Order: sequence, then C-alpha cells, then structure tokens
Amino acid sequence: MPVALILSSFVAASRIGGGAQQYVLAAHRIDPVLAPTVLFGRNPATGAAGDVTEPDVLRRMLADIEADAIFGEVDLVIAGYFAIPEQVEIAASLLERIRAAAPKPPIVLVDPIMGDDPKGLYVHPEVAEAVATRLVPLADWITPNLWELGRLAGAPILDVAGAIAACRTLGRRALVTSLSGAEGEIGLLYCDADEAVLFTHQRLAHAPNGTGDLVTASFGAGLIEGLAPRAAAERAARVAAETVQVALEWGVVDLPIVALAEQLVNPTANVRIKEL
Repeated sequence: MPVALILSSFVAASRIGGGAQQYVLAAHRIDPVLAPTVLFGRNPATGAAGDVTEPDVLRRMLADIEADAIFGEVDLVIAGYFAIPEQVEIAASLLERIRAAAPKPPIVLVDPIMGDDPKGLYVHPEVAEAVATRLVPLADWITPNLWELGRLAGAPILDVAGAIAACRTLGRRALVTSLSGAEGEIGLLYCDADEAVLFTHQRLAHAPNGTGDLVTASFGAGLIEGLAPRAAAERAARVAAETVQVALEWGVVDLPIVALAEQLVNPTANVRIKEL
C-alpha cells in the first residue's frame, strides 16, 4: 500500500487541513501518516483556540515515525500549514533526509499556506518567508491559491496570464486554486514548463473551508496512482466542484469528504477545460 506523510494542521471536528487530507488519501487506498503542526477541536475561523506543536515535540514525533522505517516507504509528502518558522526548518530538514533514505524519492507537494484574498497574510511573516525560501525550492509541485502565488512571486497577480508567468518565473510546477474563469466561474490552473490548462466550474454561493486541502490531496493521490499530472489535476478540479456542490445541496458547513469517498476517486462533475 502506498504511504503518504502529511505535515500540516489537525482539526478534530472540521474537514480542513491535514486531518481532512487523511480521509481523501484513505479513499484512494493510500496510507496516511499525519504529523500535526497544530491541534484544534474545531475550525479556528470560528474563534476556537488550539495548540501549536512545539518544535521538540514535532522532532520527537518525526523521530518515532523514522524509527519505524516509514521514511524509506514514503511515496508522497504533503507540506501544508506551519505555525512557527522552527517547524518549517524541521520540515525542510526532514524532506532532505527522506529523499536520502528512500530507494525511490517521494513526490513532494508543498501547499504554501500563508493567506488569502481579501484577508491577506494570516501566518506570521517569518513563517511565510521560511516557507518560500526553504520549502518551495524542495517541492516537486506547489499548490498555492492565487494570493499565495502572488506572495511567492513578489507582486499581486491580476489574471491567468500573470499566474502562468509567476509559476514559470518561480520554476515550480504548480496547481493554483481560486482563479476566476469566465463570468461566474472559478477555476484551477495547471501549469508546468510546457503546458498551462485552466479547469473551471460555476462559482457557487458558498464553499466550505478546505477546498485547497482537498485539491492538494486529490492531486497527490492521482500522481501516486500513476495518472499523468494533467489528468490528476483535471480529476482534482472535478472533485472540488462535486464536493462543494454536494455540501451546498446538503446544507452542511464542512466538505462531506467521508460520505463522498467513492466520488473522490471517480468524480462526475463537469468542468470546462481551456488550454492556454
């Protein structure tokens, strides 16, 4: 069974962060190992208080995972939310060790969680800087939202052409969320050195938190399953569209990831595909 290591948040009662990504990967029969960077009972957007995983605790946790020889078996690493710069440095050092230990280097996805529009930066500036300088260069793929891509590129991005230029300037293959498509649409941009494709669907009245986490995990699962990256991106776009639509129909506040396990693997939502 493939193994994925997740370094991100754990929120017990909300389908966001690394806790949600566990369920996405499990639906694809990928064994998830989550090392949480923060612990919350519910979505911190509600004002809930949580705890940061102290650096010494995170190091011990990862050392125990390493002691079980997990690092030599990891097929995928997802790096997501970090609360303090020391955690970012631990993650960067870990990625370097895993790549040295594994017979076949794992695929590394970095979701540079820093902020969003219109809120702006919602991590400490030192964390954003550490993610940009230490983790992004180690990534096989990055999965930022449009605001985060602009932060990495050093300037706001106004359109799809600007997003493509930013990805290629950064030199990272990317899957970028929250782009506007045609009127009333929202989309996902796939961009590598040779190809750029925009997948869009109708923007709905409300989308639960966690769609970026869902997209990253779905995309990573597709890569591990052997899908071509563009095909994995298309499926991730369909997964996001379908899951958000069902959440709206059911009137639930969280993405119904567990209930839709089969649809995560075989989504049927329509997306509009535009080659750029």
